[in-house]
Amino acid sequence: QVQLVESGGGLVQPGGSLRLSCAASGSIFSINVMGWYRQAPGKERELVATISSGGNTNYADSVKGRFTISADNAKNTEYLQMNSLKPEDTAVYYCNAVVRRSSTSPMYNYWGQGTQVTVSS
Repeated sequence: QVQLVESGGGLVQPGGSLRLSCAASGSIFSINVMGWYRQAPGKERELVATISSGGNTNYADSVKGRFTISADNAKNTEYLQMNSLKPEDTAVYYCNAVVRRSSTSPMYNYWGQGTQVTVSS
């Protein structure tokens, strides 16, 4: 199995910053893509950012220029640096990884348990 453990959420004032981390562990042969998604109350889960094993990144328009995704492939860990936070960024943030568990296995999609980010004065 594969486990994703997030950390770094919390309460921050508008304009502030937070850094989320997500460490993947378990039966991992390779990770194709890691990403962050978020879900606000009453809304569907949405993409925030993704990063491929080759370092290619993709961002939701709503966070471009404010959030930065990065990864340490050797540690199977990804990060989300969130700057200039707005109240509308308030949500539960979920880590995601597309993982190959062996050289011959298919890719599987895994999720973390989520970490709450609240932006409020």
